[in-house]
Amino acid sequence: MCGILGTLLADGASHCIGDLVDGMTALQHRGQDAAGFTTACTSHDWARVTFKTVKALGMVRDVFSDAEAAARNAGNVGIAHVRYPTAGGSGLDDVQPFYANFPCGLALAHNGNLTNAEQLRRELVGRHRHLNTSSDSEALLNVFAEHLAANLDARTRGSSDAAGRPFGAPIDASTLFDAVEATMRRCVGGYAVVVLVHNVGVIAFRDPWGIRPLVFGSRESATIAGQQDHAVASESVALDTLNFSICRDVAPGEAVLLRPGLAPELRRCAEAPVHRPCIFEYVYFARPDSILDGVDVYAAQLKMGEKLAAKVQKILGDRPPPDVVIAVPDTSRPIALQCAASLGCLYREGFIKNRYIGRTFIMPGQDQRRKGVRAKLNPIKSEFRGRTVMLIDDSIVRGTTSTELVAMAREAGAARVYFVSASPEVRYPNVYGIAIATSTELIAHGRTPDQVAEKLGADWVLFQDLEDLEDCVRELNPKLTAFENCVFSGEYVTADAPACKGDCSPRASEKAASPQVSPP
Repeated sequence: MCGILGTLLADGASHCIGDLVDGMTALQHRGQDAAGFTTACTSHDWARVTFKTVKALGMVRDVFSDAEAAARNAGNVGIAHVRYPTAGGSGLDDVQPFYANFPCGLALAHNGNLTNAEQLRRELVGRHRHLNTSSDSEALLNVFAEHLAANLDARTRGSSDAAGRPFGAPIDASTLFDAVEATMRRCVGGYAVVVLVHNVGVIAFRDPWGIRPLVFGSRESATIAGQQDHAVASESVALDTLNFSICRDVAPGEAVLLRPGLAPELRRCAEAPVHRPCIFEYVYFARPDSILDGVDVYAAQLKMGEKLAAKVQKILGDRPPPDVVIAVPDTSRPIALQCAASLGCLYREGFIKNRYIGRTFIMPGQDQRRKGVRAKLNPIKSEFRGRTVMLIDDSIVRGTTSTELVAMAREAGAARVYFVSASPEVRYPNVYGIAIATSTELIAHGRTPDQVAEKLGADWVLFQDLEDLEDCVRELNPKLTAFENCVFSGEYVTADAPACKGDCSPRASEKAASPQVSPP
């Protein structure tokens, strides 16, 4: 899971770095491992335009800790990225955006994961392309660059000026869209991509299944009357922050081209796209104030709370009812609030969050996650003492956070601890951009809810039903008939993924070549 943003200001003399920083700060929840920014200017000719990049490990604020860093990133067009490592390494070399100077200046930022990345690397290296990292994003950039170069060559072949020198073809919309189309035929997986194209603008595209989210919008230029600025982002909240009006989501298999002085241009680049957005986005990843694929995330989470309460009432049995419902901050709060209201139960804030500690799920390494839980959350003992407490979290993945929370509740004096997950059991790896590589690391894999409760040290554990979870989203947008839900169901939308269903780590992926797969 990562966050991406691209902006294009109508005024070539303006600078977009402030928008990029503010927008990526709004998307900081999507990645706290590293951040990077690349900017350029569309008002200069080819010879004068340079890309300016700044990136570093840490948060957005760590990258721009001084005003000089921002001043160095002048330009009216740019892209940005916040990252947590899902594929490739975690050092500075792997921080996006990535850059290529072939066939022109290109910078790319990517949210998601390619399931056939190893195959693509072999093909690229076989054609003498040099890949400096193990990141699938760098492979994606080079695949796009190859097809863009081939398109340009095809358009200029046999053309020359009076002196016999070959013409350089302009990079028009058709050239770019054709390159995206060819890239989609070769790249398999879940991805949302923004590419800064030298002397053109920004082109963004979304995988043929629409697994990873992408939305674009516009606003009136602050300096040129009648002109518009444009932006594209992982979530609508980034555009809201920058006062952009939402146009719509980029459709599965679609690309949008942003150029100065022109309206956004869209084209479907996949032959037969099928919409399967990631269901985990709605319950965990996305901010509740975002709208994804026409669905108000907050409204969906309230529905999750209602359905969760119905299941609690159905199977609680003769267990003592909860005295208090407590959310695990922050993502589960809307769900827990509605669940408590539907149960007619007291809701209380039982854990106080240190807001200067990152999300523990996206911390690299189990030890860091375990230590991060206690550093991030501290219980209010009076809300636990002597009570039957129902803790509600968005999910139970590895069990690291949940085990610590149950222990903290008991240390605070809870008489009984029920742990309720707003998601079904996470039992299978994810290959589309979530850092769940092997099923053995998942606490629910091969275990019943009672066995999970025993592992966590809880008195009772309850999981939401997958059908109910999906209905919460589908009821708000009936056009979403199916979802990418592999971590719950073990069913993968790409045909190459089942080969690594038990182990989708990079080491396992290297053992077998992924076949070329076309979208369904």
